[in-house]
Order: sequence, then structure tokens, then C-alpha cells
Amino acid sequence: MTLLSTAEGIEPVGSAADGAEAVRLATELRPDVVLMDLRMPVMDGVEATAQIRTALPQTEVVVLTTHADDESIFGALRAGARGYLTKDAGLAEIARAVHAAAAGQALLDPSVQATLVAAAGRAPGVGRSSPSAPPPDDLTPREAEVLTLIAQGLSNSEIATSLFVSEATVKTHVNHVFSKIGARDRAQAVHYAYTHGLAG
Repeated sequence: MTLLSTAEGIEPVGSAADGAEAVRLATELRPDVVLMDLRMPVMDGVEATAQIRTALPQTEVVVLTTHADDESIFGALRAGARGYLTKDAGLAEIARAVHAAAAGQALLDPSVQATLVAAAGRAPGVGRSSPSAPPPDDLTPREAEVLTLIAQGLSNSEIATSLFVSEATVKTHVNHVFSKIGARDRAQAVHYAYTHGLAG
């Protein structure tokens, strides 16, 4: 917490020793973002994340943990975590994830992104759509193309460069994609792309 207080634009307001205290403090202090560990006494971070997101939907959660196994990652994301970092992340990366979460965006550790992609690829029913088949959920061909590039790990600026359009245009496409497929963030979009044969 002391280290985090040195990050620009971040004001720590509390620190909890366990998951139950994290839920209590979050309810009391109503922070914009909670930085959550997963392995804690009394209540683990997944359950604490779920309770905070249910009670305080305006409060985002970023997981910072030593654990990057499938169960931990998917448990945290299903509980509503917006970001997921491992504890070898530096202060700059942690600050970037906190700011991203506060802005409603997801930031995942590269190893976590790779785990999501690999797990989505193992999901039942995964396969490429027929080239003649229309994209699912009323996606336009351009939106399907943007989703494919998201699944390949490209940022908005990289997608803009790839498609020769402005970043503002890409953001519009991304917002439409998320709305149509019901994705809250890029992690869910990646999973959707793989399960619907749009991962490239």
C-alpha cells in the first residue's frame, strides 16, 4: 500500500488482512478499484471479489497474486475481476491496471492472456466458422474482423494500424462488438472469439 501511494493518480484508502475485511472495508469506503489477493484467510479473494462486485457494481477489482493457474484465473474472472496481474508485475504495470479498471477496461498479465487463449481453444465446439457463414450475433464482417484481431492479442492502436483506420473508429467497432456479444471486457471477447471460430 505504501508503494502504491507513490503512483500518480492513485490514492490508497484502506488495507485489509483477509477477504472478509476486504469486503467490509470496500462496503464502507466504496473505492473505485480494489487490488485483491486470492489466497487469504477467513475468505479467499475469489469469494471476496464476487461479494464486492455484487454489493458494489461501481467498484472494480484487479487481482494481484502469485497464482496464475487456470482455476485461479477463471475463478477470479467469473467473480467479476476486471484485471489480473501476477506479483512480479512492477509498480507501473499495477498502476496501469488500476487506472484501466477505473476506466472500465481490462488489463491482463500476458501469461494470463495466454492461459485464456489456450483454455478457450480447448473448449468443446471450438472450430472455425464456415467462410460462407455469416458472423454470429449480427456482427458485421468488419466487427468480426476486429474481434479476430482482439483474440490475437492486438491493442486498439495495433488494430487501427492493421485495418488502416483511425483508433477512434476501432473503439467504436469494439464497443459495438462487446454490446452484441455481451462481453464485459477483452478477456470475455477472446473466449467468445475462440468458441465461435473467430479467433483467426
